[in-house]
Amino acid sequence: MKERLVSWKRWLGGAAVAGLLGGCSTAPLYTNPELPRPATFRPGDFFSVNWWASLAPPTRLEYSPREVASPAYDPDNKHVIALTRDGYVRAVGPDGKVKWSFRTPVRFNAGARVSEGVVYVPGGDGVLYALDSATGDVKWKYTAGESLATVPVLADGLVLVASESDTLFAVKAADGVWAWQYRRDPPSGFTVRGASTPLVHEGTAYVGFSDGFLVALTISDGSATWEKSLSGAGTQFLDVDTPPVMNEAGQLFVASYKNGIFALEAETGDMVWNTTVGGVTSLLARGQLLFASGDGRVDAYLADSGKLLWSLPLGERAAFAPVFAQGMLLVPIQRSLLFLDPKTGRSRVAWNPGDGITATPFVRGKQVFVLSNNGYLYALDVNGFRG
Repeated sequence: MKERLVSWKRWLGGAAVAGLLGGCSTAPLYTNPELPRPATFRPGDFFSVNWWASLAPPTRLEYSPREVASPAYDPDNKHVIALTRDGYVRAVGPDGKVKWSFRTPVRFNAGARVSEGVVYVPGGDGVLYALDSATGDVKWKYTAGESLATVPVLADGLVLVASESDTLFAVKAADGVWAWQYRRDPPSGFTVRGASTPLVHEGTAYVGFSDGFLVALTISDGSATWEKSLSGAGTQFLDVDTPPVMNEAGQLFVASYKNGIFALEAETGDMVWNTTVGGVTSLLARGQLLFASGDGRVDAYLADSGKLLWSLPLGERAAFAPVFAQGMLLVPIQRSLLFLDPKTGRSRVAWNPGDGITATPFVRGKQVFVLSNNGYLYALDVNGFRG
């Protein structure tokens, strides 16, 4: 089983805030126990809560609950698709009410993908489910036999999803029939929890593995075009689990947990530049900038050179995959959701609705859907920066 190198701490006031949510509407939703802030930086300056829904509230004996699956959105039925730690898939309507639900045996490692009326669900039980997005009915199932750990990716009629055991599965989107798979042997030592979501570009899937390799695979048959060792020798924490990203110039970026960020030529895997900052678990490319998050920090780099522009230290906290919303960088750090100025790294506000936020929010224009660790789903209307 994969281990996480992060020391997790629970904010003890989260339970009190969660208890208030049932009887109040707005005040507890803006609670900010994380950091002191000037009065001019009120959460309402940046977002408002449109609605919220209690999906999987903590049980009496549950300690430090954590939701890791990012929400998804069904544009046809205007449903938010939430996968929670109780093993349920739920479709929540624009009124905050659950429209349908589907139960799996165990909790999820990653969120769903919605495309053309189908919800593709990566089951922690090793099953890839295709559900009707309007009703939740099962269209087909593919049994991978390995705990699935990434948001499914659709490309060229295939669904790609990776497992905790370093296998990338490709099945046909129409009927769930196996097409091909690619596997690498994990190293003998400890690895970081998680897996690399493949990036597909012009018929090639780029995906990392826990043995420290990034591999370029041909979508049609899963054959390897090239492979690149990024973590060097050793047996522990070699993981290349960050989903590869690509900027508008076609530059490929990926991170080794051990050896830092790499900029590579997409066609060959040749290295352009490399940083030496380890512990990076997620990347986000935006224009000329590259944002990196991971153990104890959030960084911004120039994409063409790897020059560090700013760094926000987080102490023992870990930063998970960030997203952009209305000119702001939103970063879940398990205890809260940070709203950062992407130009400076300055934290404008840290929002904790109770027990913090680990899952990456889903952004749809000005709307942001957030699943908190205490099993509440929020729909935010984000304003962006003022002045």
